[in-house]
Amino acid sequence: MQFGDPLSVTTPTDTQIVITRGFTAPPHLVYACYTQPSLIRRWLTGPDGWTMPVCAYDARPGGSYRFEWHGPGGEGFLAVSGDISQIDAIRYIDSQEVFDGGVMGPAYRAELAFELDGRGTRLLNTLTYTSLAHRDMVAATGMAEGMEMSFRSLDRLLAAEQG
Repeated sequence: MQFGDPLSVTTPTDTQIVITRGFTAPPHLVYACYTQPSLIRRWLTGPDGWTMPVCAYDARPGGSYRFEWHGPGGEGFLAVSGDISQIDAIRYIDSQEVFDGGVMGPAYRAELAFELDGRGTRLLNTLTYTSLAHRDMVAATGMAEGMEMSFRSLDRLLAAEQG
């Protein structure tokens, strides 16, 4: 995988989706962009015209996070909350996530691993769902395209933060 290449998506089990993406930045900086609201707001913004009025992240075991996006002109709303069960700063985050209104089904496990890869970071996002049907429903939403759009914004932020 080349850094900045589009993400790769695999389904290694009936209940998992694994998203892998390389970034041209060290793990501590990619991790910071996932856990510090001032940085999260600069890349996890959603489609053009959307805002993120709520962005909270308490990066500790037992901590939680919440992100809310509002569409332009009050059209559209999306929100996700998570509870962190395990965290190893700059290396790993294990949480349970759920989207408001059940738009992505019931709560699921979301694991993030930040791996040093040369002078960059390989991010592995393992999502474990309640069933094959749940996994396939989420996969059919176009989540990969939306994630890659956000990751391109993260690429730009990482470049800016490194000067």
